[in-house]
Order: sequence, then C-alpha cells, then structure tokens
Amino acid sequence: MSEENPGRAPESGASASSQSASGQESGPGPGPRPGGRPSGAPGGRPSGGPGGRRKKVCKFCTEKIDAIPYRDVRLLQGFVAERGKIVPRRLTGVCTTHQRRLTRAIKQARNIALLPFATRH
Repeated sequence: MSEENPGRAPESGASASSQSASGQESGPGPGPRPGGRPSGAPGGRPSGGPGGRRKKVCKFCTEKIDAIPYRDVRLLQGFVAERGKIVPRRLTGVCTTHQRRLTRAIKQARNIALLPFATRH
C-alpha cells in the first residue's frame, strides 16, 4: 500500500513514528530545527565556533590614544563610509568616548575641507 501512495505514511504504528521522526529532522520544513530554536531566530551560530561574532575592541584604547587629531585624514577615513557617512560604533568597535571624539574630529575635518561631506554618485 505504501508503494502506491509514496507521500502517505504507512498504516502500521512503529514504522509511521520512525518515518515522521526522520522526516522532521532532515526536512527544511517550518518545524523546529534540531537545535531547538525556531528557524527564524537570530544567532544561528555559537560565539566560540568558526564564523561566530567576536567582541570588538576599541582601537584607540588598545593603542592608548587619547586625542584624535582632525588633521590626520588617513586615520579618520577609516571611520567614514564610502558615501561620506560616519560609521557607527557597533560596526567599528570603538568605545563611546572615542566615538564621540572621532565624530567631532571628522566634523572639524569636513568643515575645513580635509574630508568630503558626501561623495558624488
């Protein structure tokens, strides 16, 4: 009977439970994932494994830089996106105090035309 209807589970109880259990684990259906997390939950990988997120460390704190000079265009360009926007802390890993100083230095450099406000597209 199972040969005639391949999509249907066989009538016997033991083989039906084994088929549904194996079908749930391997199938990409909307059911729960093997890890116990729903399929759309954030944080798919553990933090210690390959591809996991690592805590970013402030570049200025590690190198013991207190003052961020507005004249140092090379340093500031690393914290400005291609379109001219200031890159946020969550992407650069800079601490709050240095992000504030960095923002002020970038704005000073823009005002005296060392850095562009925006790029042409």
